[in-house]
Amino acid sequence: MIEPALNPESGFSRFKVLVAYDGSKYFGWGKQPDQVTLQGTIEEAITRFIRTPAQTVVAGRTDAGVHATGQVFHVDVPQEFAQDPEHFTYRINQILPDEIRIISTHKAAVNFDARYSAISRRYRYKILDNNQLLMPLQRYDVASWFRPLDIDLMNQASNAMLGKHDFVTFCRYREGATSIRTLLEFTWHRNQEGIVVCDIAADGFGWNMVRNLVGAAVCVGEGRFPQEWMSEILVGRERVADSYVFPAQGLTLTRVDYPADDQLLDRLLAYQEGLKNQAESVVSGLE
Repeated sequence: MIEPALNPESGFSRFKVLVAYDGSKYFGWGKQPDQVTLQGTIEEAITRFIRTPAQTVVAGRTDAGVHATGQVFHVDVPQEFAQDPEHFTYRINQILPDEIRIISTHKAAVNFDARYSAISRRYRYKILDNNQLLMPLQRYDVASWFRPLDIDLMNQASNAMLGKHDFVTFCRYREGATSIRTLLEFTWHRNQEGIVVCDIAADGFGWNMVRNLVGAAVCVGEGRFPQEWMSEILVGRERVADSYVFPAQGLTLTRVDYPADDQLLDRLLAYQEGLKNQAESVVSGLE
């Protein structure tokens, strides 16, 4: 059961924190034994400051090597540390390594939850195609590809993927996780530097879903498959090979969208209802 945000009587206040990071050397967001992770590093820094164990809840658990310019997490801190969010930001940034930066900290509205309140996550993927020379600093957030890509073909194929579908074709299996998602945006353009840029947004993404969709669109853009191919394999529900998964380095979480503060409780209740319906659907399918 999802609980609403803490009441003031608890002695804690909830912060909504916007964070950016270079994920190159981190083994993803989520804490894992014997691995350097973003969650572990950030929680250690906050714990040092507030002198009590900190636990963060993040909007999107980015994979190993994935970056962020607009990641969001919440953390509950003792009231004595919650009076000055700007000071909190400054002090945590003093402790964090240079590749992680807190952009802003705000007191969260009642019923705010960084994960369950989110209505969409937005990512950007960048590719330097046609075997162009990847400059040293570009290697951090741009993937390279040896064939030229047709942006128009990629947009036509990607546009057909919009809407609510079962994206099992493009997700790595994760026990207990649903692959039904609503894809809100999936567009391609070439920027002034000649880099191919993908902007993609959904209410949520499955494991490796963005990088799988990017890889499939590249297959269309280079002429390996016709533009109808992506829709056909989506309907066919046959998972694409891991070879289509593009590298993590080109992927950046750019923004997380939330409803207005007075709609947060309704959002949590709707999420709970969705989880209930999902569980009932699974049980029904086993009968």
